[in-house]
Amino acid sequence: MSRRDYYEVLGVARQASEQDIKSAYRKLALKYHPDRNPGDKAAEERFKEAAEAYAVLADAEKRARYDRFGHAGVAGASGAPGAPGFNADIFADFSDILGDFFGFGGFSGGRRGGPVRGADLRFDLEIGFDESYAGTETTIQIPREEQCDTCAGSGAAPGTSRETCGQCRGTGQIRFQNGFLVVARTCGQCGGTGQVTRHPCQACRGTGRMARERRVTVRVPAGIADGQRLRIQGEGEHGARGGPPGDLYVVIHVKPHPRFHRDGDDLYLDVLVPFPVMAMGGEFTVDGPAGELTVSVPAGTAGGALIPFRGKGMASVSGRGRGALYVRVTVDVPKKLTKEQKKLVEQLGKTMPVDRIEARSTDDPADRPFFEKVKDLFG
Repeated sequence: MSRRDYYEVLGVARQASEQDIKSAYRKLALKYHPDRNPGDKAAEERFKEAAEAYAVLADAEKRARYDRFGHAGVAGASGAPGAPGFNADIFADFSDILGDFFGFGGFSGGRRGGPVRGADLRFDLEIGFDESYAGTETTIQIPREEQCDTCAGSGAAPGTSRETCGQCRGTGQIRFQNGFLVVARTCGQCGGTGQVTRHPCQACRGTGRMARERRVTVRVPAGIADGQRLRIQGEGEHGARGGPPGDLYVVIHVKPHPRFHRDGDDLYLDVLVPFPVMAMGGEFTVDGPAGELTVSVPAGTAGGALIPFRGKGMASVSGRGRGALYVRVTVDVPKKLTKEQKKLVEQLGKTMPVDRIEARSTDDPADRPFFEKVKDLFG
């Protein structure tokens, strides 16, 4: 019976690179694998045909003989399809997709029933602005799977032990031959562990783990921002078959503050200041995040000016100091005036007549975006 050209089988050109050949075979293996096409003889033949082509074209020496002599050049070669010693070694590069996608245990015969790391857990923790500023410590309670105390995680009843699986003889896999392919599946009796439990633990029903509530202390560092997460090693679910525990990730949610606005490690506070203070200068106090602060306003301060307090902002979670607190002063225009106040304002207005107000150029530095002014003023 005539055979198809190997390049035609894989759908590649004769000058195809090694990577092109590998990629083409990978696609065909996924498409026509018997596990994906149960009972489809045509798909099984295409799968075998692709494997045969790849076995030759992936080997530089065999490919050279095939290019020169065709199928006759590789018919009797060691390791060629149909020749003694041919096995599934050509699929070693594809164990990732064939093993994970189709449930194979791989082609090496290795066991898959070793220790399994426990799952990671997530906990969402809401804290206040003050706790974010100063740091805090709290205790949370999380549900998780832990090792069964009765059987010490073995899953076997006290006084008994797990036994070697008779079906796979402890390998965790059942090997079988499909034409010239030798592959392995996870053993259905032991689930790939290589062992079976004849007398399961009654407390955990043979799983080796039980659901429990765990209290965990969480230390929240000063300066932590909304959305950041803390990793607590080993506080996730316990592993199976002696595997290590997973980790606990605590996601922080910071409640917004009614007065302070955060930008990175810097804080901003808006205050209304009477016109006389803005014009002649003066001092007043404000409540900062860590206590009272005295704000000194120079004479002739314009509305929107920023007065910095270095080191009064949020702490850096990296431990490299604190940001700044910027107090932004805005003229407080009174909505109601007494008769005496109106009289005084009128007298002031007579000394400062306004006949015409010139529009400023859009290039005026005062019209630039707010944060650009901050950079110019405070570096």
